[in-house]
Amino acid sequence: MSTATLTQRPHTRESSVSDQIPDQTPAPPVETMTMAGALNRALADALAADDRVLIFGEDVGALGGVFRITDGLTAQFGEARCFDTPLAESGIMGSAVGMAMNGLIPVVEMQFDAFALPAFEQVVSHVAKLGNRTRGGTRLPIVIRIPYGGGIGGVEHHCDSSEAYYAHTPGLTVVSPSTPQDAYSLLRAAIASPDPVVFMEPKKLYWSKGPVDTSLTAELRRAEVVREGSDVTLISYGPSMPVALAAAEAAAADGRSVQVVDVRTLTPFDDETVAAAVRGTGRAIVIAEAQGFASVASEIQARVFEQCFEYLEAPVRRVTGFDIPFPSPKFEHWHLPDVDRVLDAIDSLHWDDAPHSEETP
Repeated sequence: MSTATLTQRPHTRESSVSDQIPDQTPAPPVETMTMAGALNRALADALAADDRVLIFGEDVGALGGVFRITDGLTAQFGEARCFDTPLAESGIMGSAVGMAMNGLIPVVEMQFDAFALPAFEQVVSHVAKLGNRTRGGTRLPIVIRIPYGGGIGGVEHHCDSSEAYYAHTPGLTVVSPSTPQDAYSLLRAAIASPDPVVFMEPKKLYWSKGPVDTSLTAELRRAEVVREGSDVTLISYGPSMPVALAAAEAAAADGRSVQVVDVRTLTPFDDETVAAAVRGTGRAIVIAEAQGFASVASEIQARVFEQCFEYLEAPVRRVTGFDIPFPSPKFEHWHLPDVDRVLDAIDSLHWDDAPHSEETP
């Protein structure tokens, strides 16, 4: 066992993230990284910290993954710790279940969002339910990494937003970072969790850059107010967060004070932070690029209505992808939420200085 091993935790008890990721002394300098680089660093640090951590999936070994998230890990830690698998997602997931049942911490990569669907039965029937089925006697500390979403000029099967399937499944924690810092901290927290985490990585943000402090920890299930405002709250996560922030800037030029909340963990949902934010502004818009029908955006909208109704000055709006299969690259920009659609939704929120308009789809 490495001398830097994380605090050992039995699979039969909850462990706080602070127990698993001790602060480093002296604290490392803050570095500028891409999200891809931050994820790679998180995986490398987890491998170095705990010999039980294994990384596997299609092309994650010598190639370093399609998006190079695992680049260099096989060379650094050996083929026993980071290795390629056959092209069989159900086999990847089933192997992870067996490993986790026997004390290992598997981190598996599903190459693209829709490629994970052949493994979905394993996730729903076994990964999500085994802890409950054994009344906590067997825990599954599995992290399922899924690159998802559009914005890269891909097509269906490569740009789907499948987060609602996992968020609808009790027993799973579902996370989606939007910044390099959250990508690092939340992935370390996910690997430290004694229970399964579906880690949804927005592909179009892999090359976004930002400061990363590897000494910072994160708490799964906590949303974050990333921009203060008093007129309206934009609620988003993952790939749509840059759109929310850009819309907030544009609305500020029109005299609107716009608050932005990054959900970060889709389930379990942080009702406290989101509801407090909306109660403070009285208006809310949920932004997500997945289809709107029966979506995570729908659930957020419903929860805000239920918990904030008496505070609302206008209906809670949604700006989402359309209810169609993901379009070809030529038409992708029409499908994905953009700043103009968000600004139109803001204008519809029953302001004294603007007429009411219909909800943006």
